[in-house]
Amino acid sequence: MDFAALDAFQRDPYPHYARARREPGLTFVPELDAWLVARFADVREALARPDDFSSAGALRPDAVPGPEARAALAEGAGAGGVVLSSDGPAHRRYRAPHTRGLSAARVDAAEEFIRERTARLVDGLAADGGADLVERLARRLPGEVIGHLMGLDPGDVPAVVRGGYLATDLAFRPLDTGGQVAAAEEIARLQRRMEDYVRSRHAEPRDDLITAFVQALAPGAQELTREQSGECVSSLQNLLLAGHLTTSALMASMLLHLLRRREQWEALCEDPGLIPDAVEECARFDSPIQGFRRRAVRETVLGGTALPEGAVLFVSFGAANRDPAQFARPDRLDITRSPQRHLGFGHGVHACPGARLARAQLSAVLHELTRRLPGARIDPHARISMLPTMIHRSPERLDVRW
Repeated sequence: MDFAALDAFQRDPYPHYARARREPGLTFVPELDAWLVARFADVREALARPDDFSSAGALRPDAVPGPEARAALAEGAGAGGVVLSSDGPAHRRYRAPHTRGLSAARVDAAEEFIRERTARLVDGLAADGGADLVERLARRLPGEVIGHLMGLDPGDVPAVVRGGYLATDLAFRPLDTGGQVAAAEEIARLQRRMEDYVRSRHAEPRDDLITAFVQALAPGAQELTREQSGECVSSLQNLLLAGHLTTSALMASMLLHLLRRREQWEALCEDPGLIPDAVEECARFDSPIQGFRRRAVRETVLGGTALPEGAVLFVSFGAANRDPAQFARPDRLDITRSPQRHLGFGHGVHACPGARLARAQLSAVLHELTRRLPGARIDPHARISMLPTMIHRSPERLDVRW
């Protein structure tokens, strides 16, 4: 794996997407080791054909942990399929607790908590002259919210958040042996802690997401098997990835792009009624999940390209959302455009079940910041660099002054 080339691609994939859209058919991209699906129509079609394009390997690792790290991971408790990389009946089984647990009613019930925590975090920001909004806001609020919904002890939330980032580093970054082992050991500790929660909720159910997952994946009063416990832990880890990392990424990117475009930020400060469309436009403009892999389960055709059985695709939401065939002036952020058909939260059977929860947090942050810190500006000395990742695209830090 040429990580230097992959990093360069991931930090700014949009020129590559534009070239791919201009080419006839699909384009094979060596950095991704996959056929890039870049047009809006082709991406929607691929996502609407799960029987032809399997989700197995949706998050295929770019880095393979060495034997020492694999031995450390074996001391953990996760062992089972997850909703992101499953198909058919297995996918429906794993998705059911996500859909029920993140229902409109449950998200509505959490809105008071979201508003209260957002206000408290902004209180802390307002007391200072500036801050890194990635560290002080974007990585904190979604962690606290998903921890609240899951029923985690607040003291466990920082470790849970850190574990999510370590898991992606281990799978997608070129760590040395020591770094791999340290990450694997911490992930294993987190899995064992999550197993404690799973067994506790099985014995004493509560009104929280952990209980919902346990009851869906391991129904009945009999003692949990190790396989059942591991399956619950894996699904809860997947929930943390989807419920925290991607919302954090979109929050940070949203603030970056709005603050970079002063007229857009000031329009929001003057008219909070624009906030819902601003959230949608930011999800379109720079999607936190740029795409997922799919594998052709049989010979087929997509976008005019004949694909053999086993062909690997990278189905790019980020590319589709900048397709000029779908969006006028797609490379321009415009919070008045109301892009209701964007793919920032996916499409089809794998569409994001937590989209409503993400929108609630993003809206709360914009309401609070535009009201309390309308003079916020990116530090003129800040150097903005995007993380080299396709699954939680975000600035590494965002230094802002007010």
